[in-house]
Amino acid sequence: MAGSQRVYKQKIRATQTLKKVFRAMELIAASRIGKARAAAQGTDAYTRALIRAVSAVSAHANLDHPLIAGRTDTDRVAVLTITSDRGMAGAYSATILRETERLIERLESEGKEVVLYVSGRRGESYFRFRGRDIAQSWTEGSDSPRPERAREIADALLGAYLAPEAEGGVSELHVVFTRFQTMVTQVPQVRRMLPIEIVEGVTPAGAEPLPLYEFEPSPDEVLDALLPMYVRRRIYSELLMAAASELASRQRAMHTATDNAEDLIRDYTRLANTARQADITSEITEIVSGADALASGR
Repeated sequence: MAGSQRVYKQKIRATQTLKKVFRAMELIAASRIGKARAAAQGTDAYTRALIRAVSAVSAHANLDHPLIAGRTDTDRVAVLTITSDRGMAGAYSATILRETERLIERLESEGKEVVLYVSGRRGESYFRFRGRDIAQSWTEGSDSPRPERAREIADALLGAYLAPEAEGGVSELHVVFTRFQTMVTQVPQVRRMLPIEIVEGVTPAGAEPLPLYEFEPSPDEVLDALLPMYVRRRIYSELLMAAASELASRQRAMHTATDNAEDLIRDYTRLANTARQADITSEITEIVSGADALASGR
């Protein structure tokens, strides 16, 4: 039974080490989630203002712009999936990858050819392991995205959308990411980003009317500058939403892992105490038996 005690003590020490790691990761995620949540939610007002500006310009511009009118010369469509670089975040990346697989299956059933773009090491390794071609991938900084990275991704996707059919141009762009709602609720989202859907001259009931603008040099040229800016902002907003969701998922997962480690330590401690009591009982029995044998010999 002494061997059993050693085994349980080794398990207790190993679990205590893991508990410290889980607790440290939980605290790190908790310290960063506030800033990430503020950044993610703070982009909405700017994005809404940018959408209103695009709507106002499009009402006066030529709606044959390729980012609005769409294209019919190719069946290729681009799909960007936003995952995490690291694990220990529960089902965060797995949920996004599952939604991406569903989207790819739906698009391919419609006769479209999917061109895959991936942000995050988890998504990259997942699709490479399954032998699926990746047009371009971005890793590092999934939980703290920078505007430069968003611009790089947006420019690559815009380049693919505006490229001629012979050079691999795509007719649509879909984005799969996780939208942060609360600390316990993060919802996977599938959105078609390009071509942009603009309803000309229409505002919701009770909403403020679109502002009046004076365009210089012309609405079409303003739209040429505004639409790429809009796409970059949308990409950055979705990266920030994904980062806040990742940190919230990691904090929750590490909190659960810490609680589970504490339960294991209690169980192993109880088993070790039981083994120790059995050893003590066995030793006492041997001593008594020896004493009885000596007494009988006399």
